[in-house]
Amino acid sequence: MHTYNIHDAKTHLSRLVEQAAKGESFVIAKAGKPMVKVIPLNTPEPTQIKRFGFMAEQISVPDDFDRMDEANIVNLFEDTL
Repeated sequence: MHTYNIHDAKTHLSRLVEQAAKGESFVIAKAGKPMVKVIPLNTPEPTQIKRFGFMAEQISVPDDFDRMDEANIVNLFEDTL
């Protein structure tokens, strides 16, 4: 992501807005310190990004998942005593 200082951003605003509209986000900085990030309007907000369930219906969890290999685990702990 490219960073522009305020002066350059003002000078090339039309071009930068067109780039952002095409999906090329950029940052505007003041005295080298990033101030704002410009992104296209169709970009999902961070709160809109779906994280949980992103693999729904692509994997399956066995019904006995919480008891899988229970005998071996018990043996591992009993053998150490």
